[in-house]
Amino acid sequence: MPAQSSDSDISRRARDLHFRSIVVDTHVDTTQRLFESGFDLAARHSDGGVDIPRLREGGVGAVFFAVWVPGTVTGAEAVRRALEQIGAIHREVDRHATDLVLARTAGEIERARAEGRIAILIGIEGGHMIDSNLDVLRRFRSLGASYMTLTHMRNTEWADASTDPPRHNGLSDFGKQVIREMNRLGMIVDVSHVSDKTLLDVLETSEAPVFASHSSCRALCDCPRNLSDDLIRAIAAKDGLVQVNFHVGFLSREFADFEAAHPEVEKEIEVEVKRRGSENGARELIEWDRIVREFAASGKLPRVEWTRIVGHIRHAARIAGIDRVGLGSDFDGACMPFGMEDASKLPQITEALLREGYGESDVQKILGANLLRLMQRIEVAAHRRKS
Repeated sequence: MPAQSSDSDISRRARDLHFRSIVVDTHVDTTQRLFESGFDLAARHSDGGVDIPRLREGGVGAVFFAVWVPGTVTGAEAVRRALEQIGAIHREVDRHATDLVLARTAGEIERARAEGRIAILIGIEGGHMIDSNLDVLRRFRSLGASYMTLTHMRNTEWADASTDPPRHNGLSDFGKQVIREMNRLGMIVDVSHVSDKTLLDVLETSEAPVFASHSSCRALCDCPRNLSDDLIRAIAAKDGLVQVNFHVGFLSREFADFEAAHPEVEKEIEVEVKRRGSENGARELIEWDRIVREFAASGKLPRVEWTRIVGHIRHAARIAGIDRVGLGSDFDGACMPFGMEDASKLPQITEALLREGYGESDVQKILGANLLRLMQRIEVAAHRRKS
């Protein structure tokens, strides 16, 4: 009986803590769904991970919508598609102004919280979308983009990605100009997806802290998209952040190793996605997540539980310090673990951290306070450069 009472007390305390904290998710791919016929962000959906009802249930105070164009699409077409997505985010926020507000600064996130609205921020996921043109970068910023991920899966004309053979040995000279201009604009430099050498070049070039908007720990799951302990320390040394990604292939070494050893399973998933008529756009990402879950439930793939997220948070905090860790789920763009299917499940993380012995203020840092502090530092530094 005492143990039950204690469990109940922790659950109540966790719920109270979670819903009085500003919870920030720095990466979701829900932007792609805004082009899906019949999709309404205000409706509760049975698929995907993000909509207004589930953001509310998950206590989310701010969320970064990623603007993503495949790395195979470059030049003016990539710019056009990026602008189209930015416009769609603006329209969706205007459409649901009672619940949502566009934000660019930490202060605007806090103001949205005071108004009872969810702050929507914009991240550009892939530097190829600026078409090697700083004027395009400035335009994205003027339209509300708060960060840019320097690469996606492929190298850009000026930076190497973690999942493409090296082409520039990190950042090119123009890439360093991009970093300096982002510093001047007060735009967060995002090092998720970049190669290790690119990340080191960024840290050497940037005068402002940087973050990895959606990356996990390589020591726990050895894949190029995750960060080594040395890279985590280097980001922390510049006052940056590691925002833990929820994708099963970045959380679980067993899953990643199985996936690499059995390419035929991936092929089977591709065939099934096509059979279901979902091989294009947002539906492909949503269906891929669903099929991976089905395969795991039937034993065709290793099952990954949501508690692995907590393990990566714990590891990143141990390496970088409690002030250097946050959440970057990758909802609607990756395969979620069991128990963390959508944004409504986020309060579980708060409870798990309390049960592990983290203090309330430290939990609040992980949930969003660290991210607000990062934004404030970058904003202040940019203001000083302009004055």
